[in-house]
Amino acid sequence: MQFKLSSSPYEIPDNSVQRVMRNVLLALLPGALACIYFFGWGVVINLLLASGVALLSEAAMLKLRGRPLQPYISDYSAILTACLLALALPQLAPWWLTTIAVAFAIIIAKHLYGGLGFNPFNPAMVGYVVVLISFPKQMTHWVPPLMEGYSNLSFVDTFNIIFHGVLPAGASWDSISMATPLDTLKTQLGLEKSIDEIRNSKTYGHMFGHIGGVGWEWINGLFLAGGLWLAIKRIIDWRIPAGVLLALFILSNTFALYDYASFASPTFQLFSGGIMLGAFFIATDPVTASTTPKGRWIYGLGIGWLIFMIRTWGGYPDGIAFAILISNMAVPLIDYYTMPRAFGHHWTEFPHHHKSHEDE
Repeated sequence: MQFKLSSSPYEIPDNSVQRVMRNVLLALLPGALACIYFFGWGVVINLLLASGVALLSEAAMLKLRGRPLQPYISDYSAILTACLLALALPQLAPWWLTTIAVAFAIIIAKHLYGGLGFNPFNPAMVGYVVVLISFPKQMTHWVPPLMEGYSNLSFVDTFNIIFHGVLPAGASWDSISMATPLDTLKTQLGLEKSIDEIRNSKTYGHMFGHIGGVGWEWINGLFLAGGLWLAIKRIIDWRIPAGVLLALFILSNTFALYDYASFASPTFQLFSGGIMLGAFFIATDPVTASTTPKGRWIYGLGIGWLIFMIRTWGGYPDGIAFAILISNMAVPLIDYYTMPRAFGHHWTEFPHHHKSHEDE
């Protein structure tokens, strides 16, 4: 009896772009729901608006480039970019700001370079930085998190603010919006106040929780859980977020031990702002991140180092977008010098590897 066996591999894993993007969106869900809980209807409106603009921009560019719509529209890449941007933007940002950010991300940062797989910079972060630099005032329209003393805006009130710029009767921007904990801490430290004075202040103390900003610590915790699930499923490489978080932890802990009054604790750095969203969902973009094992460590550590530097001494309170884009520029160089030796070849055949014979 003869048996006919097909050639290996016998089981082909489903690593399609559609599957990867779908799983990343699924991992985003817990953190996104926490954002909605703490910051209200603005998050929902931003997500819907950004997704609609992303799909329209994607379809328009595919049409101009003579590409079929169905396979590209259905791969979820445009939706993922939209969701990352919507979660990063202020909840009361005007509709035109969200539209500009998403359209720029899809049209310029993605399709101008040839579409998915060819863009050297993370599209979501390009769109975010464009509106951050161009419209700094509108990028401060953050809603206070769910806490005692603040009333949540209704869906109608939120809709009117975003699309018409109309505030509720008797309300002012100071009464419905506030600076983020990171921004407040940076501003008050600049006024030569100590960490303890800021945290115990009657004006600002309510913004700080046990380990991070109120609301933000829960949001970051859920993004961390979603990111760990992606790493366990091997959808993302764990080295990149590990490098980001390790660098930020070591630097913040070192400076906090040196001067606790002037530098925030590691837990505050890790559970405030968009650090977990950036580390697990943005920095790990397979197109714009490093591709070698050693390079991913260097890439992640570099992002964490830049985030700490920008947060501490830069002009922006968070700095994640700038850190990722700067690191995107360094990826070709990182990959060039961390390329593993090809099997069967000697190190001397690769002039960029400066290794001695004793290292073999």
